[in-house]
This record gives sequence, C-alpha cells and structure tokens, in this order.
Amino acid sequence: MNLLKAAFRSAAALALGKAIILFARFVTAPRALWLGIEPMPRQRVYFANHTSNGDFVLIWTVLPAALRNRTRPVAALDYWLTSPLRAFVGRDVFNAVLIDRRPEARTEDPVAQMAAALDEGSSLILFPEGGRNSSETSLLPFKSGLYHLARARPQVDLVPVWISNLNHVMPKGQIIPVPLICTLAFGAPITIDANETKEAFLARASASLLALSQNGVDQ
Repeated sequence: MNLLKAAFRSAAALALGKAIILFARFVTAPRALWLGIEPMPRQRVYFANHTSNGDFVLIWTVLPAALRNRTRPVAALDYWLTSPLRAFVGRDVFNAVLIDRRPEARTEDPVAQMAAALDEGSSLILFPEGGRNSSETSLLPFKSGLYHLARARPQVDLVPVWISNLNHVMPKGQIIPVPLICTLAFGAPITIDANETKEAFLARASASLLALSQNGVDQ
C-alpha cells in the first residue's frame, strides 16, 4: 500500500509539474536569453531578482528538461508549508530546499541546507534580496546568504538571471495573471575570489545582475 501511495504521489507530482510548465508558457511565453553562458549540464546556482511569487517557477520552466530535473528552488518554508496543497507542490513538484525565515524558530542552518543540496548534485535557484521587491528600486540590497554559500562551495558557478515583466504578470495582491511576454537573461557566471570581502562580493554579484537589466532586456 505504501509503495502504491508513493507511486501515485510521484505520478501526481509529475503531472502537476507539466501542467505548471504549460500554464507558465501560455501566460508569459517566456524567452530565455543565454547571454553569457550556455544551458549545459553543469552544477550552478542561479541567482535572480525577485519581484513576483512566480519568479522561480519561470526560471524552472525555461531551463531545458535535463537541467530542470536537477535544479531546486530555495524557498520559504513558512510559506510553502501553510497548507497540504502548498506542501505537496513545494516538496514533491519542485523539490524545493525549504528555508525557515524565522531565526528564532529554525532548527537548521540555511547555508548548510543549500550546501547539502549542492553536495547531492543539485543546482539551485536563489533570490539574494531575501524577500520580494515591491519598491521602485531595481534591486534591494543582497542578504549575506549568497556570500556564505559561495564561501562554502567556491567551485560552483553562480549565474545571474534577470527576470523582466513578471511583476506585471502577477502584481502583488492579484490572483488572476495578466498575459505578457517575459524575458529571462542568463549572464556570465561569477565565483568568489579567495580574499574577497563580503561587501565586495555582494556588490559585484549585484552589479552582474543589474548589468543584465541595462542591456536592453528590461522594459
């Protein structure tokens, strides 16, 4: 019975994942621009701007299937475990690395969780701003997580990804998406320098992401 339930759960997750991809493609017609890197089967951390709850879904959607299957979003545990359906989508469909954003409640170190996922062979999708940016500023200051992860696993390529238009597809507080073409620009990977300070590294990572928005991609 347990094997049957596990098989059914796996089949349901696969079917729902395909449905999410089809829906995302229908609503946003996402276009991936590989400006500084090619979609190769190499372990990476994709770090992106964060303006919509659908950001990681769109990155996950535009990756070729072989890359998508080994790429896990880093997402908020306190959001994805609020209902059985969200928990199923977060854990079974996206295989997300669920991070508790509440320091007083967490039992695991977020950087250790991400490093463990990399050690298992996964790539990651990460939003270094921490939360969704609903301000007029293009990017919020980066949190320190990307720096600490780069220090922990310096051999892994860090790939900036600028997402354009998705904040207009799913404005904050809206339930029904507005169909618009979205563009995702994948830039040249960066790695941390041996003696680079946290401030210098985060500034360089932020600049690499902003450079993609200033290359005629963001409209």
